[in-house]
Amino acid sequence: MDKKRWTIGLVSVIMPCYNGEMHLQEAIDSVIKQSYQNWELIIIDDGSTDASREIVADYAKRDKRILAVDSAGNEGAAVARNKGISLASGQYIAFLDSDDFWATNKLQEQVAYMKSRDVGFTFTAYQSIDETGVLKKVIKVPEMMTYQKLLRNTIIGCLTVMLDRHIVGDVEMPKLRSRQDTATWLGILREGHVAYGIPTVLAYYRVVSGSLSSNKWKMVGANWRMYREEVGLRPLHASYCMIGYMTNAVKKRIF
Repeated sequence: MDKKRWTIGLVSVIMPCYNGEMHLQEAIDSVIKQSYQNWELIIIDDGSTDASREIVADYAKRDKRILAVDSAGNEGAAVARNKGISLASGQYIAFLDSDDFWATNKLQEQVAYMKSRDVGFTFTAYQSIDETGVLKKVIKVPEMMTYQKLLRNTIIGCLTVMLDRHIVGDVEMPKLRSRQDTATWLGILREGHVAYGIPTVLAYYRVVSGSLSSNKWKMVGANWRMYREEVGLRPLHASYCMIGYMTNAVKKRIF
């Protein structure tokens, strides 16, 4: 791979946004306030009908590190993230949705960890919050996660992931409407990489009523389709992995 394509040390933060005006400023501010300041923030508006575009445009005028990108319509988070990734200049890729936010030392902690150990994939502990910002459950993470382990798990939060493209190479999410993040991690780990967990809470995940992640039965269906259609598991293997997924999902239950 041509490592010269990516700027050493730069973190490209990918943020899809669809009608996120309520929490968007908090998400953006959490990037701006990072103790690690070598970042760019690429915000992809996925067909918003609220004031999201105006909010992002205002931030982009004030900070040249923020890039506003418009989508053709509501194409879904995977397509939006891939557009952002295609424009990213950084060695590192990180993900943050427009209703979540980070601790101020999030990028600094992860970059330092990855540089000191020469690893290409990390994720961290995180804490759930409700729509009003009240802190809820802490989601703890294991020291490492392999392909086989992740097939039966739900533990890697997209908002906590950082990837070093100098190690894992190009990143592209499958065009699924849901579970595209887990499918992406599985694709990377299947190549022999290992994901390393950082036990510190460095991100805050907002559970919004009516979202896919708040509907457990829809999540089960989405996970099954991901196993069968994207990962290509046979029915028996998919069933085995689904049992592990559901068991771990109950253990991790946010509320």
